[in-house]
Amino acid sequence: MTPHAPASAYRANAVLTASSPQLIVMLYDGARRFLHQAGVAMAERDVATAHNKLRAAEHILRHLRNTLDMSQGEIPANLASIYTFCLRQCQRARFEQSPKLLEQISGLLGQLRASWAAIAEQHDAAQGAGAPGAAEHAPVAVLAG
Repeated sequence: MTPHAPASAYRANAVLTASSPQLIVMLYDGARRFLHQAGVAMAERDVATAHNKLRAAEHILRHLRNTLDMSQGEIPANLASIYTFCLRQCQRARFEQSPKLLEQISGLLGQLRASWAAIAEQHDAAQGAGAPGAAEHAPVAVLAG
């Protein structure tokens, strides 16, 4: 067993047991981590690493955008616009090699993450309370599936 195996198993278990809102929070955390790593690589003039880390963040942003349930009204439409904006800013940051742009994107995602963390807390409390129908009314309908 490698030294990283316990941490990897823990992360896998966390993902497998997480609620939908918790998974979204994890995705935001991952995107922000990759944006930070890309910014550090840009500052160090490590173009290849910056590109790879930025691609990972963009992949998460596309996933978040593509899994929205657009039939749920204004909120998913607004989130889609925000994700599209972030993706454009990532492209601009790559072209300009601008860690500052990546920090701005990460800040915006941090605000969204905080909102989703609050939703996850409410959802998990409703699940834990066992109130009939409470979990179904938790505000996660912006997700497809």
